[in-house]
Amino acid sequence: MKAGILNITGYGGVELARILNRHTEFEITSVTGRSAAGENLSDIFPHLSGLNLTIKDQLDDDVDIVFSALPHAASAQKLKAHIDNGQKVIDFSADFRLDDPKEYESWYGTAHPLPNYLNTASYGLPELNRKSIKASSIVANPGCYPTASILALAPAMANSFITEDVIIDAKSGVSGAGRGLSLDTHFSELNESIKAYSVSGHRHMPEVIQEINKLNNDLKIKLTFMTHLIPITRGILVSVYAGINPLKLEGRSNNIDLIRAIYQEYYKNEKFVTVTNQPPTTKQTLGTNQCLIYPTIDTRNNRLIVIACIDNLVKGAAGQAVQNANILFGFPEETGLEELALYP
Repeated sequence: MKAGILNITGYGGVELARILNRHTEFEITSVTGRSAAGENLSDIFPHLSGLNLTIKDQLDDDVDIVFSALPHAASAQKLKAHIDNGQKVIDFSADFRLDDPKEYESWYGTAHPLPNYLNTASYGLPELNRKSIKASSIVANPGCYPTASILALAPAMANSFITEDVIIDAKSGVSGAGRGLSLDTHFSELNESIKAYSVSGHRHMPEVIQEINKLNNDLKIKLTFMTHLIPITRGILVSVYAGINPLKLEGRSNNIDLIRAIYQEYYKNEKFVTVTNQPPTTKQTLGTNQCLIYPTIDTRNNRLIVIACIDNLVKGAAGQAVQNANILFGFPEETGLEELALYP
């Protein structure tokens, strides 16, 4: 299958190229870069020299699937022609994630470029939406924070285990901010420091609320979502806190074993979610498509605690995109994604 990448020069596009290079079914045949048209990919990224690709203004017409690593609004505008041409597309931006275009406009500060296409798109979190993804031709790759957050909350929400008040404390490595220059990601500003940002509300919050609320018709969560930038290159760690439905604890002698059993059962057939026996670290997901999840209970306060880790550029972006592409074309989901973590 021929694959095209829009904006290969961003971190998401570069990581996608690295993963697809070892994929047995997809071949990257055409790539674009927003300001690098005409240059050879290896001149910008020597580690990708084996691909032997020239960056173009437009993708070739004959690609079977288009991955877009463009920013929001620009992505949907560029993808329209490919969608109308009947090609399958996977979008890394937020353009097809939110069901309500007014919600999109509220959080992203611009009118949605293709509101009439939203009802044909699938939210590309395979562990929850596999059937929908398979039947779709537009897949909205989830945000990195929502991927870890939703996977951390889904079993508890689906089993009516929690109450409505939920807090997510989320931390991300600096690559999540992209390659653009910014004082906030300047080495001297970031090194040996941790910074809370988007304190009044992060753009990824409505994704989490939208998708988690779909799992339980009887409960709508009230979410406090706090994000932090930490001085590592890759990785996301989310700590989730939620009250526990007291009806779920009646007659139970070991609540921690109960919640672990719920999570293990929910994810027992998932190749890329592992319920761990101890709190995971971001380094344990480095370079992999894995989400590591540790659920437990604060028995003193009857509060659910879930720790989840992913690599923001793999399960939080490019790896998940490849997992979605595998579903779209009927390939085994793990194809091209079986690398173990780089450790230490």
